[in-house]
Amino acid sequence: AAPSSTSATSGTSSSSSAPATSGDAPATTPVSGLGTIAESRLPREARHTLDLIRAGGPYPYDADDGVFRNRERILPQQKQGYYREYTVETPGSDDRGARRIIGGKGGDRYYTDDHYDSFRQILEGE
Repeated sequence: AAPSSTSATSGTSSSSSAPATSGDAPATTPVSGLGTIAESRLPREARHTLDLIRAGGPYPYDADDGVFRNRERILPQQKQGYYREYTVETPGSDDRGARRIIGGKGGDRYYTDDHYDSFRQILEGE
């Protein structure tokens, strides 16, 4: 991978500090102010889930593509129905596990590996 001028934030930080970059995020993706993670640094299963989202499914679980209500209020506040939720398979788990990708209507996508306790905005294509 090519060196990045945002290497300090392209890892796995879950900080909720100010946005790491202002010009590096795609113009169609709202900046959330949350920590970020490069798509290439996501677990293989999360990258597979992103591929399914981009293709419009089919999804492995009935709950996938359902409305995410943002009850934890960690993600930026939006109108009800803005966010959708998708399961990221967890090897060895006998249920959906704790990993999810949340997608916003504005193209913003977030990864959680602790069942909504924290989120990192996905830097797609990085």
